[in-house]
Amino acid sequence: MSDLKRTPLRDFHAAHGARLVDFAGWEMPVQYRSILEENKAVRRTAGLFDVGHMGEVDVKGPGAARFLDHLVTNDVSKLFPGRVIYSPMCYPNGGVVDDLLVYMRAPEDYFLCINAGNIAKDVAWLREQAKGFAVTVTDRSDDYALIAVQGPKAAAIVQTLTGAKLDAIRYYHFAEGTVAGVHCIISRTGYTGEDGFELYHAKGDALALAEAVMKAGAPHGLELVGLGARDSLRLEAGYPLYGHEIAADISPLTAGIGWTVKLDKADFIGRAALLAEKTNGAPQQVVFFKTGDRRIVRADTPVLGADGTVVGRVLSGTLSPILNEAIGSALVATSSAGKPLAVDIRGTLIQFQLVKPPFVTLKKSS
Repeated sequence: MSDLKRTPLRDFHAAHGARLVDFAGWEMPVQYRSILEENKAVRRTAGLFDVGHMGEVDVKGPGAARFLDHLVTNDVSKLFPGRVIYSPMCYPNGGVVDDLLVYMRAPEDYFLCINAGNIAKDVAWLREQAKGFAVTVTDRSDDYALIAVQGPKAAAIVQTLTGAKLDAIRYYHFAEGTVAGVHCIISRTGYTGEDGFELYHAKGDALALAEAVMKAGAPHGLELVGLGARDSLRLEAGYPLYGHEIAADISPLTAGIGWTVKLDKADFIGRAALLAEKTNGAPQQVVFFKTGDRRIVRADTPVLGADGTVVGRVLSGTLSPILNEAIGSALVATSSAGKPLAVDIRGTLIQFQLVKPPFVTLKKSS
């Protein structure tokens, strides 16, 4: 894996017994002890994630707000300094380029967090769309590291390391301050459905910060968590993953995250297609399911209708450690979405029980 990109914590992971894998061109920890136990730790106490592979982009200038409102489907005009929004950005046909977080630092100063596998594509898209706007787009991905501390004990752990008043940082808000002496963007966001913080910081400070958080978290039961549990946690929360529940051929409306699409705001890329989809209905939709069975339903497994014909495909599937059964998502024909659905696993027909996510009770901060 010598040709893979590495975060500054790669050797830290190896020293803690991580099993390292190729993830979107990065050498990343998939697990340390057990995916099941790491998932449970985040739900019960707290977990520490390395998400330093994510991309970061500065968008600055007098036209920044207008540009971002044109770029993404959510309403950037609702932001104020210290506020974050989640949004897809779409192609003209309504398909998703990527989903991202938009941070407002000041009226002409925004910060984006984008998906690791999409950095080059996203930055090229941003720069192309920025033409004609009074704005500069700067890829800062090589400057930042990022760790996440997630779970019911996350705030208590991080608070021991910072003078920032974490209670004053509401969900989907952020502040800048020092954590264990390291300057951070302290963001009350995450990808698990639990309360917690994402800490953006300079790459050179990554090891010191991770070790400080681990030491502070030890009395609280903090565990290192890899990509395996990160996926089961986000699926239990019903959060989409790019390339699965949202993609170039799956719109936000089809994916069931229509709340991120503000059709009544200023015009944006993909608005006409999304308005037509909302007006006329989509031929397919994303559904979430559990099975009452422990056998994992893998992505791309055909989904069968009541008569046995193929009506869709599985997008994501895992074993929920909390429910102790298989859960997942599927893209199915809208005409079949409210009818019995099943998959064939090695000759056994497994029936879907459709679920409106989240699958588990979550404890996010208000």
